[in-house]
Amino acid sequence: MENEKVYQMSYAKIYPLLVGKAEKKGRTREEVDQIIRWLTGYSQEDLEEMLQNPVSYGDFFRNAPQLNENRKLIKGCVCGIRVEEIQEPLMQEIRYLDKLVDELAKGKSMDKILRAQPGR
Repeated sequence: MENEKVYQMSYAKIYPLLVGKAEKKGRTREEVDQIIRWLTGYSQEDLEEMLQNPVSYGDFFRNAPQLNENRKLIKGCVCGIRVEEIQEPLMQEIRYLDKLVDELAKGKSMDKILRAQPGR
């Protein structure tokens, strides 16, 4: 049931928390948006529209146009749980974004955060 609460939360309420976490560490909203676009396939216009129109966090991920195949390269802990071991697929997608924003706030370069593949 705990997952359902997260899925029902409004994307427009969670987004400022993600941006705030990054900005507290000297990163930018633009970088957060770049991460979200990379992960989900949404355009910047889509992201702006979803801040104006109510969409649940669950639907935000369920309706993502193109989840990045390299998201499976994301490893590590969020809230004490390894993202690669999360069994619930929708929660895993949500935690991938949390992990990427954590990496941004910790000062990682965008190339590393976006899992840039050498030679591609």
